[in-house]
Amino acid sequence: MRSVPQHLRLFSLSLIMGWFAVPLQAAQTAVVDAPAVQLEPKALEILKTMSARLVSTQGMSFKAITTYEKPSRLGPPLAYCTVALVNVQRPDRLRVLTSGDGPATEFYYNGKQAYAFARKENLLAQADAPPTIDATLEAAYQRAAIYFPFTDVIVADPYKDLSRDMRLAFYIGQSTVIGNTTTDVIAYASDTVFVQAWIGAQDKLPRMLRAVFRDDPTQSRHQVEFSDWKLSSAMPADFFKPEHIETAQRIQFAPPPDMRAPEGVKEPVEKP
Repeated sequence: MRSVPQHLRLFSLSLIMGWFAVPLQAAQTAVVDAPAVQLEPKALEILKTMSARLVSTQGMSFKAITTYEKPSRLGPPLAYCTVALVNVQRPDRLRVLTSGDGPATEFYYNGKQAYAFARKENLLAQADAPPTIDATLEAAYQRAAIYFPFTDVIVADPYKDLSRDMRLAFYIGQSTVIGNTTTDVIAYASDTVFVQAWIGAQDKLPRMLRAVFRDDPTQSRHQVEFSDWKLSSAMPADFFKPEHIETAQRIQFAPPPDMRAPEGVKEPVEKP
């Protein structure tokens, strides 16, 4: 009989390959000197209105398609994609169902317990959790190296998280290509991240984020495209707990061996 893995490999092919699906605040700019602080008011206002829109509702859901680049043996990058179906109910409910180029995984948080479930492998990690989504994301990172590439969208105060180390922000213009709507296109950067963002001009919702690690020698790009936004999502308590787990093999929350974040990744601010 084949032995059961000691650690649950979660959330995308990136974990199997030993690299992270990082939140966009953790992506990095080209390898140049850090820019002087230059914050264009129009770009900041777009980020503020996006943040206000996201926190204006207690419940929301969306689809996030994430594309990661990884150098091939020949040098040019290969692209890997995941699809996450995300449900958020502030301040203490989160469900993320991930599929794509890697194992299908499920993450649940119900205000008291956090669950990571690999349904096909029938592996379940379960642990007591802090009382908020932000603190639970921090605990998941600390205990199991779990990160979601859309973290900055689901925290309690997106603008605070995005702007805390921001050094550069500027307005680029408008686009009618992304998300089948008109978007305001901005860019912002910190000492460790360069991000280009497409934000709905009318609905103020993020439509796409594209980031590069500053200290990543491969300059790999990480992109998240958002769709299927619903800002009045209200789901019952059982929705935030996995079903049919009675026979699951129980394992501990723990990072895969030798797992570490890329250079420049910043840990979440809030502590559990």
